[in-house]
Amino acid sequence: MMGRQSAQEQLFHSFRLEGHIPGDHLLRKLDLVLNFDRVRSVLSGRYSSTGRPSIDPELMLRILLIGYVYGIRSERQLCSEVHLNLAYRWFCRLGLEGSVPDHSTFSKNRYGRFRESDIYRVLFEDVVGQCCRLCCGWQSDRQRCWTFPAS
Repeated sequence: MMGRQSAQEQLFHSFRLEGHIPGDHLLRKLDLVLNFDRVRSVLSGRYSSTGRPSIDPELMLRILLIGYVYGIRSERQLCSEVHLNLAYRWFCRLGLEGSVPDHSTFSKNRYGRFRESDIYRVLFEDVVGQCCRLCCGWQSDRQRCWTFPAS
């Protein structure tokens, strides 16, 4: 007899995002090597102490790193992918209900707040460099190789 799947609505769900990301997933490996302390110390003077809180600069850099690693060049597409992909949400610390920044946030920061300095680019390159220093087979000609040593 052919089965038929039916959608059953549940009032409560027992779901851990952590349990749905494979242990050998690339983003897990990157998460182990990344340290964002420098980001906070460098950018602390560029944010006001009053007003509403900004989007976390670590979140912005994590999203940009996903775009770099997976070749997602459009910020609009990148935000859409982060919204949908569980591994991306986990890496960005968004959980299931966290809001993904609007794609325009990246442009506003690049062409507004940080236009006169290369600080965001420098910090992004620092984050990529952290990944590369621990990556086996990194090529100096900007060829990406994401083969990590066995854990």
